[in-house]
Amino acid sequence: MQLRTSLYAEFIGTFAMVFCGTAAMAVNETSGGVSHEGVAITWGLIVMAMIYAFGEYSGAHFNPAVTLSFALANRFAWKKVPAYIITQIIGAIVASVAVKALLPQSDYIGATIPTVTHMSAFWIELLLSFFLMITILQISTGSKEIGPVAGLAVGGVILLEAMFAGPLTNASMNPARSLGPALIGNHWEPMWIYLSAPFVGMALATLIFKFFVPSNNGN
Repeated sequence: MQLRTSLYAEFIGTFAMVFCGTAAMAVNETSGGVSHEGVAITWGLIVMAMIYAFGEYSGAHFNPAVTLSFALANRFAWKKVPAYIITQIIGAIVASVAVKALLPQSDYIGATIPTVTHMSAFWIELLLSFFLMITILQISTGSKEIGPVAGLAVGGVILLEAMFAGPLTNASMNPARSLGPALIGNHWEPMWIYLSAPFVGMALATLIFKFFVPSNNGN
């Protein structure tokens, strides 16, 4: 029952995050009515809201790279990793189906397509993911975010990174978030960046954090 509740939280949280964030991008694409700043704020606010709503139940990962990194940090049971990742991917795909159905005039439905070279995009996404995971590790214990500022801190980092890196890579930091729009909108190039850089950046953040801040938390 506890795992079922966690997966419910991960599905709803990931769905809401991807739906709101990519819908804002789609609206801005088709009408210009949101603006780049509005898109960044939307991503930050929806992540903050979902952390406060579901952090108690699932840890509010909403991101396969975050789930894997928590497991690498010995803060999350490895046996739960596949179920979490599959649920996050399904949530993102369903969100993209909803955006496409509601905003059919959008060609990209929030797809992550870089405006810089592929290698530059890879390194930008790696660094963005590194900064995000370091923040998450600092304000979390086990797999659950703690304290009244947790949602604000993580949402703030995502807003900040989306604000300056959005025009460069769309600031994904999340393989599931990129996979949903790519699958439904058929925009696959260069998907390798968004399926690799977040995992590498967050794993690196976890290794560095474990070296400098040894943890006594177990699974």
